Amino acid sequence: MHLKKINKDLFSMSSNQFTWLITGAAGFIGSNLVEALLRLNQKVVGIDNFLTGYRHNIEEVLSSVGSDLKSNFTFYEADIRSLEDCHKAVAGVDYVLHHAALGSVPESIKSPDAVNVSGFVNMLLAARDAGVKRFVYASSSSVYGDLKTLPAIEDKTGNLLSPYAVSKYTNELYAKVFADCYGLQTVGLRYFNVFGSRQDPKGAYAAVIPLWIEALLSGRQAFINGDGENTRDFCYIEDVVQANVLSALTKNNQTINQVYNIAVGEQTSLNQLFNIIREGLNLSFDIKPAYRAFREGDIKHSLADIEKAKTFLGYRPNYHVKEGLELALKWYVDFLK
Repeated sequence: MHLKKINKDLFSMSSNQFTWLITGAAGFIGSNLVEALLRLNQKVVGIDNFLTGYRHNIEEVLSSVGSDLKSNFTFYEADIRSLEDCHKAVAGVDYVLHHAALGSVPESIKSPDAVNVSGFVNMLLAARDAGVKRFVYASSSSVYGDLKTLPAIEDKTGNLLSPYAVSKYTNELYAKVFADCYGLQTVGLRYFNVFGSRQDPKGAYAAVIPLWIEALLSGRQAFINGDGENTRDFCYIEDVVQANVLSALTKNNQTINQVYNIAVGEQTSLNQLFNIIREGLNLSFDIKPAYRAFREGDIKHSLADIEKAKTFLGYRPNYHVKEGLELALKWYVDFLK
């Protein structure tokens, strides 16, 4: 985690120590949040059931931050499907950053599961009962569905294309109801194609960036679903960390009980992305991807309007896709040795 480019306002936390709960702490985004907050001298509680997260992510974080800071971390192997586990984890916590979820669009189509909703409601209940200051949660650009008008603006969505998208939109509705009925302060972050260190390349539904890096470093064929002209708004993990902390700590009351696009606001085609990765790995230009059918539930183009996050949160993305990949590739080369 390279904190030097994170919004300067975040560093004021080092003199104000809060307690943060990260759900999904052993996952990709969760473990990066744990690391960043520990480096900012915060107390952190993490929970994970290791269904999609990994113990080695937690071990890597604690090793990287050093003995002085890792003593500020408490971990529970717990499941958000258990309300009792949620209550235990949130006790004494100031801020909740909720990232525990089953995150695969194809898997949700293959085997729809309500855990993203039931677990989310459990966490809302526990946060309400504990009187936390604010509940920040991961939503998704998938809620825009087949929206034809780009860039995507928060108050306009299309037809949802997967059970995963339905679960994320349902979470947003529950968050609003808990704000209206119980006064729980919530902020939802609609992530667009986040990438960076600890993003799993080995899962059956791995995101495209780690999947291609792992394939290319192993000398195997990299596949592109469709013709490669699909576009995405790729967002480096450090900008996601920035958005989470700003959402939790902002004193602007206009920011709460809202959802925000978190991205860079730039489109990159899959063909362009492949070439950036190939160049970054110093591989031959003769290496080409193989093309196959479009994946069910995928959208053709994605692009975020991030003006709302800039205006209300003070969010400023620091990494374009090429800059973020330069850092991510270093991690993957070491990880996949």
